[in-house]
Amino acid sequence: MLDLEVVPERSLGCDNCEFKLGMPFMQAVQILQKQCRNVSVVDVNYVENDPLSADLVLKLTNDGIRLIFDSQSQRLKIIEVFDMGKVKLKYAGVVFCSPEISPTRSQIDLSFGATRPPEFDNSQQSFILSFRGLSFSFPAVVNKSASAERTNPQFPNLNSVLVSKMSVFSGSCLSEAKVIELPFHCYNGGVYSHSLDVLREDSRTFGVQVHLMFEGIDSSTSPSKLKEAKTICFGNTVQDVLSLLGAPGKIFYKAEDKMKIHAPPEQQLRQSTNRSDYFFNYFTLGLDILFDAVTQRAKKFVLHTNYPGHYDFNIYYRCMFKIPLTKSTPVDGGSQTSLLDQTEPMTVTAFSKWDEIHTYILGPESRPIVLNRISSVNATNPFGPTYCYGYQDMIFEVMPNGHIASITLYQIKE
Repeated sequence: MLDLEVVPERSLGCDNCEFKLGMPFMQAVQILQKQCRNVSVVDVNYVENDPLSADLVLKLTNDGIRLIFDSQSQRLKIIEVFDMGKVKLKYAGVVFCSPEISPTRSQIDLSFGATRPPEFDNSQQSFILSFRGLSFSFPAVVNKSASAERTNPQFPNLNSVLVSKMSVFSGSCLSEAKVIELPFHCYNGGVYSHSLDVLREDSRTFGVQVHLMFEGIDSSTSPSKLKEAKTICFGNTVQDVLSLLGAPGKIFYKAEDKMKIHAPPEQQLRQSTNRSDYFFNYFTLGLDILFDAVTQRAKKFVLHTNYPGHYDFNIYYRCMFKIPLTKSTPVDGGSQTSLLDQTEPMTVTAFSKWDEIHTYILGPESRPIVLNRISSVNATNPFGPTYCYGYQDMIFEVMPNGHIASITLYQIKE
């Protein structure tokens, strides 16, 4: 049984296992992986066809805990204990829920002090007792003397009914729980991305501007959260990128280019060298940068959306990118193209659906390339293939549910 401390509007946990409001989904998974001996069953719940329509949930089935993450930011919004009998809880060092101590109304009053009268929640048929950043749910008692057409729910006796659910959140009440910015105690010395702007001119990408968040020292010489924008362009050297973004989480060397079958015959017959292109993987930025093996310069960017149901889910943080798009149309029926009237621009984000992008840039007749990822250890992919569409200097990888899995930006040779 987990022994956890409740900190309203902040966290639930202990020294080795602490879940903090605002923490990213990946950090919570990493904590659970380290607690595999104590936490035996973890389920991931999401809506497969539309993952943005409902929150992303980590359910600790045998421990009675549900971690609810905002579907867009993928940061922890609500910590919910749905089975009070499976966990030991304390506040300010004093236990208020354990096999020996029942979480009754009087016990809650004793541990947390006075608050406003409980409010009835008609959707859950329960009374909600709220403190700032913390709430307790009690099942309602229906007055049997009421008519059949109109029931009269009443709050139970102080010691007759136990708490059925506890929630930790940010705000004054659970119905208005909000997602907070990445808290300082979740940085852990890392660098994170607030947003990313794709820099384009005349229908061509020339770089990306990453808005970074990181720990630093302010003018008062005290630790603080700092923000700074860094611009990385095609042609930047390895040293340029390292000085701007710092060391990557991992370096991945390309062993074989399976897409060379689509290249012209003269390129397929070209003899390979002993050198290999390589990626800088920035997992907390949701960004990969590919460097040329010969020139050592950046030639490709990959932006990841980290949707559940994708093969790479939970490897990267979600990249909150913005890509300005413009359509091109032939000039006087010729083969050359010019930009369409600027009254029809479109901005692509991590939440854009492919249907609207597809209609805007390609039309209904375009056909994709099918991409099916498998690993050498496990030759099966339970999520199925994705579909790749090319437009200008971008490759859109689209999931079967219509959401974008990743976008690859590459440099077009003159």
